[in-house]
Amino acid sequence: MQHVTKVYFPGGAKVISERPAEIVVAPTLIEFDWKRIFFILLGLSFFFVFNYMPPLPDAIDPLGEHFPLSREGKAAIALFLLAGTWWVFEVVPIGITSIAIGVFQALFMIRPAKEAFRSFMDPSVWFIFGSIVIGMVFTKTGLTRRLAYKMLTIVGEKTSMIYLGCFIVTAALAHIMAHTAVAATMFPLLMAIYSLYGEGDKPTNFGKGLFIGMAFVAGAGSIITLLGAARGAVALGFFNDVVGKNVTFFELSKYMFPVGWVMVFLCWVMMLIMFKPEKKVIPGLREKAKKLYKEMGAITGKEIFVGAAVLGIIIFLSLQSFIPALKPYNKSAIILLATLIFFVFKILSIKDLEDIPWNIILLFGGAMSIGFCLWETGAAKWLAINWLVMFKEANWFIFVLSIAFFVMIMTNFIMNVAAIAISLPVALVIAPYLGVAPEVVLFSSLVVAGMPFLLLVGAAPNAIAYESKQFSTGMFFLAGIPASIVLMAVVALAVAVIWPLMGMPVTLK
Repeated sequence: MQHVTKVYFPGGAKVISERPAEIVVAPTLIEFDWKRIFFILLGLSFFFVFNYMPPLPDAIDPLGEHFPLSREGKAAIALFLLAGTWWVFEVVPIGITSIAIGVFQALFMIRPAKEAFRSFMDPSVWFIFGSIVIGMVFTKTGLTRRLAYKMLTIVGEKTSMIYLGCFIVTAALAHIMAHTAVAATMFPLLMAIYSLYGEGDKPTNFGKGLFIGMAFVAGAGSIITLLGAARGAVALGFFNDVVGKNVTFFELSKYMFPVGWVMVFLCWVMMLIMFKPEKKVIPGLREKAKKLYKEMGAITGKEIFVGAAVLGIIIFLSLQSFIPALKPYNKSAIILLATLIFFVFKILSIKDLEDIPWNIILLFGGAMSIGFCLWETGAAKWLAINWLVMFKEANWFIFVLSIAFFVMIMTNFIMNVAAIAISLPVALVIAPYLGVAPEVVLFSSLVVAGMPFLLLVGAAPNAIAYESKQFSTGMFFLAGIPASIVLMAVVALAVAVIWPLMGMPVTLK
């Protein structure tokens, strides 16, 4: 007996191969992903072990006040460990890990379901939605390609210079607009540049360096002014309340400028080392960019309309820092106004709405949910006090770096505003006992809060860069370890040398 393979043609079936009966084809083996199963179980183990362990001792601040860890707080930390493990090793899509955060809170009575899932609709999540829509409309109208071709004619054909040009533009834009909006604006532009690299959609070292670097420098640029992110204004508010001193817009920029730009150039060097481009030069790129720019013809009315609408939004958001009458207007509502305009004027369609990367939107919903969970259950404060009191008798320099390290780790998991809010008040209370000037505590915390290099949930630019599909969450995490070490070294240099030379008091003596 023979097994016959037939192919059916319009004129009838034809036999193309025959297999003798004695040859038996083994069934296809289903490959079992043991690594994935291991990390799923590891995350669950963290959750159940921490959640059901006996109550932990109270945290006690330097004034002797006790902060007990409630059952809900302990469960929040357990969930925090689970989410961190699943996000880093991407055992399920990152947006699905976010859904798990809401589900676990509701099922294990950590927070009421209404509260757990409400965070997914937080205005900050909608701000990211609006930023992504701006990126989409730039791409659809051709504005990003126009900007990308113009940039390439300036920076040239060396891949190292393309890295540098993109990073400088990203960081500079983050001085005048929120780093989330900057990332959303730069993302399609970088996609257009990457399409000229000649490797199609295939992940490459150049792609990894380009997008991870963009995410890193968006954070570095955003620390330099109060316009780059909301964290600066929140931190200055705490500082004023606790210490009774006011830090002006330009005073903040004066101390942050050297640190921010040192990090931008160090990020460039790190990307060249960690993700050395496969090609040193892309021959003919400049001429190709010029030709493509010329082929696009004159700027269209649609491009002008989109550019004017987005510019108007950016100007309004920037003026909120200077004109008190504009402050009550919510920034998410303002940026979503652009979304409405684009659909009303039929620049975007229902098809574009369906193309929204919901994985990223869900990721940020989950990040907000776990952040509020740690905050509202008191778990974040318990962690901050326990960490900082360990250093209450340390050398002043070690104490400042310990605060920076804590904020840097926390800001990878929760909103950088929340990381500042839980650690800064405690640190400012401990600082005088060690002879540490409050200014150095404030500025070192602000530097690291703007640069969460380890997890995608740490900042919107990280998540937007991930949308390029050039790297996995694990790759981002691994790249973030040396970057975080370099960041701590730069903070140490600023605390010990740069800021004292610029006139900032670092000790009370």
